[in-house]
Amino acid sequence: MPEIKVTPLGAGQDVGRSCILVSIGGKNIMLDCGMHMGYNDDVDDELEIKAYYAGHVLGAAMVQIKVGSESVVYTGDYNMTPDRHLGAAWIDKCRPDILISESTYATTIRDSKRCRERDFLKKVHETVERGGKVLIPVFALGRAQELCILLETFWERMNMKAPIYFSTGLTEKANHYYKLFITWTNQKIRKTFVQRNMFEFKHIKAFDRSYIDNPGPMVVFATPGMLHAGLSLQIFRKWAGNEKNMIIMPGYCVQGTIGHKILNGQKKLELENRQTLEVKLQVEYMSFSAHADAKGIMQLIRMAEPRNMLLVHGEAKKMEFLKDKIEQEFSINCFMPANGETSTVATNPSVPVDISLNLLKREMALGGPLPDPKKPRTIWRASLRLVSPEQALKELGLSEHQLRFTCRVQLQDAHSDSDTHIRIYTHLKSVLKGYTIQHLPDGTVMVESIVIKVSSSPEEPNTKVLLLSWSYQDEDLGSFLSTLLKKGLPAALSSM
Repeated sequence: MPEIKVTPLGAGQDVGRSCILVSIGGKNIMLDCGMHMGYNDDVDDELEIKAYYAGHVLGAAMVQIKVGSESVVYTGDYNMTPDRHLGAAWIDKCRPDILISESTYATTIRDSKRCRERDFLKKVHETVERGGKVLIPVFALGRAQELCILLETFWERMNMKAPIYFSTGLTEKANHYYKLFITWTNQKIRKTFVQRNMFEFKHIKAFDRSYIDNPGPMVVFATPGMLHAGLSLQIFRKWAGNEKNMIIMPGYCVQGTIGHKILNGQKKLELENRQTLEVKLQVEYMSFSAHADAKGIMQLIRMAEPRNMLLVHGEAKKMEFLKDKIEQEFSINCFMPANGETSTVATNPSVPVDISLNLLKREMALGGPLPDPKKPRTIWRASLRLVSPEQALKELGLSEHQLRFTCRVQLQDAHSDSDTHIRIYTHLKSVLKGYTIQHLPDGTVMVESIVIKVSSSPEEPNTKVLLLSWSYQDEDLGSFLSTLLKKGLPAALSSM
């Protein structure tokens, strides 16, 4: 039975470090593992790849991979909720054999996006009004641009004067590409592009490290988003001791990072060189993550209608909960292999069948609506299995019918029929090396499946009629033997 194998080499019951190995249709395909810069990657002619809009960040795509009749969809990171600059992920009813989905927020159902935005702006505004500083750790691509647009619009509407900064480097480069590929954003951004490019911010400027100690209120977007290193951690260490300041964590934080620790209420942090940092600033978590939540994952399953489901890029306990929910609601198998484990899914290949026009006419004579010629139609529905011919015959209680080819060859030979059999056997043994040649008790000579029988009439005893019979598998050999025997037998050949 054909099958698809999936082995996470990264992101198996774990968040981050994705690398998925898929074996499908005799091909091994690596997903989400990056590329070798400076090299050209050749795409196999038998692979069919289709991309779907993923909505996670600019240019993000889900992919469907088909080899013959087998197919896999890999989501990567995706977002089923449209935001201020990107649309929602979309996929058609492609019905893959297996859908491999991220599950970062496997047990989370987010509240209203509008409420979150209102709370976010309120907290930033209150902190700035009391003279405090707001640190927003973000990753360079995606949430940084989303929240920049939100604050830029609010600052414009409220005529706010406090400076907003974003860290130079990756975020600055990302903003450049957003300006460049604005046609990949949502409809609202594209419509306003003629009047104004939303990524040309008027109130948001590039940040310099010397601004960290500046007096007065400010808002800073800094990377990375989990406070595990870099500028965001440097600013946090400077501002953590002031109660007027605030840090807003807009996304997921992996266990062990500073971001994860402060979100869990830790007020004293041990840093390198045994230093201790007391956390006095306000800590807020407001999920503006561009990953699908549990509701979004279920929505994608309804859209794609997969035959099997496999979860990656999530925490084991949360994945287990979602796995049970998927199996219960959709009645499909759901897998969640750890790194290095392989999940195997048996596939049921579709077999295209040509139907005669007469059969269609007879079916129509039974009544029913006229078929749409552009759409496939099921005339008779049944559960089909692919089995070997031997197994099918056994289950049906039938005997195999063999199709054999027959050829007559006339041969001049003065010996008796039995001696002619022996002479043919001896001749073929000397000519055909590596073949199974037998002289049976009834005088018949066999070469593989080929049967050779000799007969003659009393009126012409020296004229032998050779009857050659073979199955279609030995057609080439049968043709060769008939040609060989038409040339006659060597005169010196012994009849033993």
